[in-house]
Amino acid sequence: MLTSLLVRGEISNYKCYPSGHHYFSLKDEQSSLRCVMFRGDAVRLRFRPANGMRAVAFGRVSVFPRDGQYQLYCTELLQDGRGALDEAFERLRRRLEAEGLFSQENKQPLPKYPKKIALVTSPAGAAVRDMLRILGARWPLAEVLVVPVRVQGQEAAGEIATAVHRVNNRSDIDLIITGRGGGSKEDLWAFNEEVVARAIYLSNIPVISAVGHEPDVTIADYVADVRAATPSNGAELAVPDQVEEQARLAQLSGRLGRALQARLGGARRELDRLKNSRVLTSVKAPIQDRRLLLDDLRRRMSLALRNEIEQGRQALNAQKGRLPLALKARLSKERGQLGRLAAGLDALSPLKVLGRGYAIVRAGENVVSSITQTQPGDRLEVLVSDGALYCEVEEKEDRTWQ
Repeated sequence: MLTSLLVRGEISNYKCYPSGHHYFSLKDEQSSLRCVMFRGDAVRLRFRPANGMRAVAFGRVSVFPRDGQYQLYCTELLQDGRGALDEAFERLRRRLEAEGLFSQENKQPLPKYPKKIALVTSPAGAAVRDMLRILGARWPLAEVLVVPVRVQGQEAAGEIATAVHRVNNRSDIDLIITGRGGGSKEDLWAFNEEVVARAIYLSNIPVISAVGHEPDVTIADYVADVRAATPSNGAELAVPDQVEEQARLAQLSGRLGRALQARLGGARRELDRLKNSRVLTSVKAPIQDRRLLLDDLRRRMSLALRNEIEQGRQALNAQKGRLPLALKARLSKERGQLGRLAAGLDALSPLKVLGRGYAIVRAGENVVSSITQTQPGDRLEVLVSDGALYCEVEEKEDRTWQ
């Protein structure tokens, strides 16, 4: 009686092993039946079975000796539409998407260096151990708070949502990771509940959803700020790698050292240039430059005056005999005045004064015109017509010249 059966149900716990054998369960609202389809029969499948898919299986029921459990040995498997869980998932996904819960504009960036991370997950599963191990290895500076919740069963969704709200009431949490290890669609269903989705959406703290394995997709993955393929991947996304950060810091330190060396080298070259400049190597250089400039100005002035006089003389010669007597007298007067001005300018030349035996006494850049400007022991520079004398004041005597 149990050798040629047709069984309709929803595929669950589907696995395909490297041997080519397929293992799964067929279930409805009240019961579940384990099934196996060997490779020889599976090669004739016209579709790829998946969890949540409704199917009709043909085969025989027998007892697996090792476990003592009944199971259906399938020889054929036909697709029979979508399962109830898939339909419920799709309805909720479309509704929440229409409300904007999946919008990228609402996603929060993850903190680069979180100080305290809350793990909302089962404290007894392998997932929490993997996350704690990876967080400790990658970034031991982060403190981890495990918030224990059930992640499977009817009350799991409420506990997860409550835990997320409770963590948001704290001020010391920088990041939340919620999730669990792999399992069937039924095992992961708590993370497809609307109450969990809305708790994640309302969280002021960034949330990473790390549920199941990479092919598993839940409503929590859509709402969370970041979706991780696995709990281990969630821990990797949460914190930086201390080895990479140390390498980056070493690289930045090297660049900073090279920049400082380059700047110091440039400053040293500029200092050498200034140290060897003419202003610092020759104190008299500015005086000599001004002396040369004065000589040049005097030469140019004398030349200009001679040119003017010569031009005037030529003009007078050209106009001789034709100018009125009054104009000739005026020209003679102007010529005499020009001569007197030239003689006066020449007499006022400092070099002329020095040539008559006088000298200019200076203390530094200041000209000494009174004994009150010096004290015994001061060094003075005495400029004469053909050079300079450097003297030291031995004593001073007050004399008033009449």
